[in-house]
Amino acid sequence: MKTQTLDESILAAMDCGDKDILPYLPYILQDFWTIGSDPDVIIGLIKKHIKNPSRQRVLDLGCGKGAVSVKMAKSLQYNCHGIDGIAEFVSFAAAKADEYGVADLCKFEQGDIREKIENLGKYDIIILGAIGQVLGDYFQTLSQLSSHLASEGIIVIDDGYVEEDSSFSHPHVLKRNEMLRQIDEAGMMLVDEVPAGESTAEGYEQEYARLARRCDELGGKHPDKAALFEDYKKQQQVEYENLKSEIICATLVVRGKDGF
Repeated sequence: MKTQTLDESILAAMDCGDKDILPYLPYILQDFWTIGSDPDVIIGLIKKHIKNPSRQRVLDLGCGKGAVSVKMAKSLQYNCHGIDGIAEFVSFAAAKADEYGVADLCKFEQGDIREKIENLGKYDIIILGAIGQVLGDYFQTLSQLSSHLASEGIIVIDDGYVEEDSSFSHPHVLKRNEMLRQIDEAGMMLVDEVPAGESTAEGYEQEYARLARRCDELGGKHPDKAALFEDYKKQQQVEYENLKSEIICATLVVRGKDGF
């Protein structure tokens, strides 16, 4: 049984506190194509860990604006199926697939991935790109996804964790050992990990500056909601500071223990 509505799930995945910000996210994030995950890192890991180089089936859960799927389809000619809860993001992703000449390889749809997953088949690659524990904790998420993962398939997770000796806590971020325990309990194992690059901190500052500018524009257009946009800016500033100093961001590859 779902414990969150779709809107609540989106808010948690995107580190938002007030549901009133949801209709404005497409405007605030209009300068972003890549949201969270680095497509080049994910493509590199897939090239490394997929044994059969022929066309693979990819499920991109919480695909955002489709940067990972579109670039993967272009680079590897894989069939990519992306699902996201924000309709404007899905429309943008479809337009990008057409722009990149891979519309025949990419299918994007809007919906609640917690419901959509129940009726999906098997995929060679499943991507959880910076959407957090949207299907529950990692044990619940990976246990549910395992039935949709082909033999020798992989799951790519872009997320953050906190080291064991850190006193920092966050409602949506696990300690590293707890994350690994849940992966193991789900019958899977971590086979690779790429930490975020050293230039990430500078990138965070640039990202924050872009979204802050859009929030200021919205505040000018909707002065009655100026406090909403200011609160969002403050929350995102805190989140970016956490990413720079407390949370270790990484792209992980996991597979079933019997997947070899």
